[in-house]
Amino acid sequence: MEQPVCLRPATVREGKELEMNQQNALSPEDYLEPECVLCMDPAHLDSDVVPVPQQRIKDRLDYYMNKKDYEGAERHLLYWLKEAERGLDLRGRLLIDNELIGFYRKTGKKEEAFHFCAEALELLKKMDFEESISAGTTFVNAATAYSAFGEYDEALGLFRKARDLYERIPHTPPHLLGGLYNNMALTYQALGHYEEAFQFYHHAMEKMALVPGGVLEQAVTCLNMADAVAEQSGLEDGEEEIGRLLDRAYEFLQDKSAPHDAYYAFICERCAPCFSYYGYFAAAEELLQEAKMINERA
Repeated sequence: MEQPVCLRPATVREGKELEMNQQNALSPEDYLEPECVLCMDPAHLDSDVVPVPQQRIKDRLDYYMNKKDYEGAERHLLYWLKEAERGLDLRGRLLIDNELIGFYRKTGKKEEAFHFCAEALELLKKMDFEESISAGTTFVNAATAYSAFGEYDEALGLFRKARDLYERIPHTPPHLLGGLYNNMALTYQALGHYEEAFQFYHHAMEKMALVPGGVLEQAVTCLNMADAVAEQSGLEDGEEEIGRLLDRAYEFLQDKSAPHDAYYAFICERCAPCFSYYGYFAAAEELLQEAKMINERA
């Protein structure tokens, strides 16, 4: 039986960067990032296993990434990967492999990202985790990396495997499904398959409506949809729909259920350029000013 696992889902809430691509769309390679790692019960480990300190690894990684010390972050992850291998800790290895997938995707290192995608997927087989929520999240993380480097067909195959698992497993948390659907939509959009992209954007919106504080993710999804409309129909023909989506995104950002914390400031800073691109200069300036006030209070 699978031990308890909690791999971080790919959503924007993890505080990773949201960048605009050349068309001023929200870039999927920065939008998507693995979330938490393996949560396990040490009592269920084999006696020969020496587990790595998962929470300590995660906390220290966050410290390096917040400082933008990428060399330190890489050194940290590779050190603990060796420790997990030495201690026969497969769960620890899967945790770190997932973090390395996201790290190398973020830093633009394709070969390294794909190496750890393959390693993580092989570990799922070795651990007999392929029918678990943990596997679904690993599929999403690997698919995100493939999509970021333009390997869209490979990405879609993994996204579909994750979708099959998530939708079959009872009580899959809505934020996992929301993140998956959003990621799939971004990949379909990159391929120019707009009908499928809009379908999954709508699915993502429905699921994130069930998540406490999910309004910020809904705002980002609206902006992604606006970019998809612009790509499909052009700015002139799509003007009315783009405006509706921008208005809705702005309403989500103003929703009082979203705490005005550092994460809110981050989202405001990253969404503002999209509003500005479509001529919503006042909204963009307001978001930037709100982010500045929050950051100054921190």
